[in-house]
This record gives sequence, C-alpha cells and structure tokens, in this order.
Amino acid sequence: MGISVPTSESEDGHRYTTSGLGRALAVIDLLAERSPEMIGVSTVARVLNLPKAVAHRILKELTANQFVTFDEGTRRYRLGPGALAVGLAALRAIDVQAITNRHMRRLVEATGETATLSMRQGWVRVYTDQVLSPHEIRMSVTLGSRHSLVAGSSSKAILAALPDSEIAEYLATHELVSVTAATITSVEQLWADLREIRELGYAVSRGERQAGAVSVAAPIRLASGEVYGSLSLCGPQDRFSAQLLVEYGDLVADAARQVSAELGYQPSATQDAPEPEPVERKRAPRRQATRSLADHAATSSAEVVVSQK
Repeated sequence: MGISVPTSESEDGHRYTTSGLGRALAVIDLLAERSPEMIGVSTVARVLNLPKAVAHRILKELTANQFVTFDEGTRRYRLGPGALAVGLAALRAIDVQAITNRHMRRLVEATGETATLSMRQGWVRVYTDQVLSPHEIRMSVTLGSRHSLVAGSSSKAILAALPDSEIAEYLATHELVSVTAATITSVEQLWADLREIRELGYAVSRGERQAGAVSVAAPIRLASGEVYGSLSLCGPQDRFSAQLLVEYGDLVADAARQVSAELGYQPSATQDAPEPEPVERKRAPRRQATRSLADHAATSSAEVVVSQK
C-alpha cells in the first residue's frame, strides 16, 4: 500500500504537494516556465494559489540558497545560479542518442523502414545514428557524413525549426547547391516548403538528396528550445505511397516530440519558430558562400543495401 500525499492544483494547472518541499519545487517550476521574465511575490502567490506570506518565505529561502535571484530595483525574482547548476548536471546525465535510439527502434518496428538521427553542427548536419530496416532492399546512411541544411528531409526539418532570422542569414551566405535533380535551388520554393513543413510538423523529401529515396523527418529540440537535430524515416520510393508518406510523417513528428519532451523541452510561444514572412521580404541578395555547401554534400552517403541473409 502506497503512502497518500495530499496535493493541490493552482489556477493554471500546476500540481504540487502541500508540503514545504512541494511548494518550493512548484515555485522553481513556475520561474522556469516564465523565464527569462522576472515575476514578483504577488504573481507567485496568485498563480500557485498560495498565501502571499508563504510565497514570500519560500522565495526568501530559495534566494538564500541561490536557487533564485532577487532584483532590488524591480522587486522581482528569477532563477539563480543554484538552479542552473542543477539543470546543467541533469543535462550532462542525459544521453540524447540512447533516448532517441529507443524511439527509432519503435519506428522501424512499426514501419519496416530505416530510421536515422542527425545532429546540427552550425550550418550543416551530421548523421550520428541509424536503425536499419529489416528488408533486404533498404536505405542506409554513412554515420559521420555531413550535409547541407537544404538537401533532404532531415536537413529541411532542422532549417524549418530555426528562427526566420537564422534562415535568412543562411540564405544570404550559402548557395543552394543541387545534389540531385530534385534538390531545391530556388529561394522562393524553399520558403514555400518551410511554410508547409511548419504546418505539417514534418519535412518530406522525394529524391532531393538521394535519387530513388523518399524520407520524412521532424526536428528535435533540447530543453533550452535549441534545435538539436532531426529524426527521420527513409526508404526506396516504391515502398512510400502517398498515404504511407502522411502516416509515416505523423509517426516521425510524434516520436520527435516525445524525444524533445524527454530532453526537457516544453513548447511555448516564445520558443516555437515563427511563421516565415512573405517570400518577397526574404529576397536578400545572396553572396558566394565562404564554405560552399557542395563541400559537405559532394558525395551522397545514402545507399540501397541488399542484405545478405
């Protein structure tokens, strides 16, 4: 028989134990959700349904232990270095690849197609893990290979998740290099594709990086909201019907959301990438890239593998 712990619920759905520790954790959680905004005692008391004196005492104790910082000028509070130290320790303990691999295996079991994980590194992405399809004819990628943020669904999923300002910077400093005949090389077409990706929640590629291959991918975010990379499913085009493409896209998007949640990401209006502005406002002149995307995508790393059983 378990021990029953009394709980309470605040006006915005926060649930916490009525113990001192539970209330203190609820205050920390609220400050984390409102960050970087600073909030006062009255707001904490109102949102968490606490007496103002209790809220003030908790904040004072948390400040003394550096979990919370108090601004004398505004009389408001925000998370302090103590909370940061705990958060960083938790991040160091998180194995992104192990968490993602579990979801990748589930995707392969559900679809029979290869699942891959890509990590963003500046203006390129790198394949860091894959779970192969059980089919004899299947897609495979070269782990460690680097690719542009335009060619393929894994790349476009990452690009679409970035703020418009970063996308504009990318387009202003990089040529849209064709990897296959299907690679997007038009700025206008790319922005249209990014809008669709944001609406659907996943990106689609039909031979844009590897001829004869089809893939769907969705972005993965860290607790900070930063785009870590993308999760994808890929396979030969003759196994991806229009209906399966939608089904697999939804599966990948859901798996990527679950991975992001396990990494501590909590969606909010400030973290989500905004809708792209009209294409006409994005036609900034592009100059030759100092490091051409062709340097990263000169050789395709995906291949059709015939399994020897």
